[in-house]
Amino acid sequence: MANAQFVTDRQSPVVSTNKVLRNTYFLLSMTLIFSAAMAGFAIASDAPYMGWIPLLVAFGLLFAISKMRNSVWGILLVFAFTGILGYSLGPVINLYLQTPAGTQTVMTAAGLTGVIFLSLSCYTLVTQKDFSYMGGFLMTGLWVVIGCIVLMIFGGLMGFDVTLLNLTISAAIVIIMSGLILYETSQIVHGGETNYIMATVSLYLSIYNLFTSLLFLLGFNDD
Repeated sequence: MANAQFVTDRQSPVVSTNKVLRNTYFLLSMTLIFSAAMAGFAIASDAPYMGWIPLLVAFGLLFAISKMRNSVWGILLVFAFTGILGYSLGPVINLYLQTPAGTQTVMTAAGLTGVIFLSLSCYTLVTQKDFSYMGGFLMTGLWVVIGCIVLMIFGGLMGFDVTLLNLTISAAIVIIMSGLILYETSQIVHGGETNYIMATVSLYLSIYNLFTSLLFLLGFNDD
C-alpha cells in the first residue's frame, strides 16, 4: 500500500507536467494558425502600417492576460493578443512581398523559424536538460537589445545610418529568442512554469520575434 502511494506521488508531477506541455502546444498551435490567418487577412485587404498602436494594445493585453491567466478569459485574451500581433505583421510582410525576391524571403524566414523552434523544443524534450541557468543571461541580453533599439531610434531621427546596428540587433534577437525557446521549454518540463496560458504567450513571443528578425536579415538587401 505504501509502495502504491509512493508511485502515485512520484507520478503526479509527471502527469501535471505532461498536461501543461500538451495544453501549451495545443494552444500555441491554435494561436499561431489564428495569427497567420489575421496576417493573411491584413495582406489581402492591403491594411496600412499602423506604427506603434498595435504594440501598445498588445502590451495592455499582455498585462490583462497575466491577471486572467487562471480563467477562461485568459484564453480569449491570448487569441486577441496574438490576433493583433498577426494583423500588425501583415503590412510588414506585404512590403517584403512587393520586392523581387519577397515571396522566397518570407517563406524562407517562416521555414527557418519552424525548423529552429521544432529542433530546439525537441532537443529539450528528448534530453530533459535543465536550461534554467540561462535565465539571467537571456534577461541581460534582452535589456541590452532594448537599449540598442533606443539608440537606433534616436540615431535614425538624427539622420545617422543605423543599418549596421539594425542588422546586429536582429542577429542578437535571433540568438536570444533561440535561447528563450530552450529556457521556456525547459521551464515547463521541469515544473518551473505550471500555467499553460503564460507558457503559450512566452513561446509565441519568441517565435514572433524570431520570425521578424529572420525576415529582416534575409530581406535587408531587397529594394
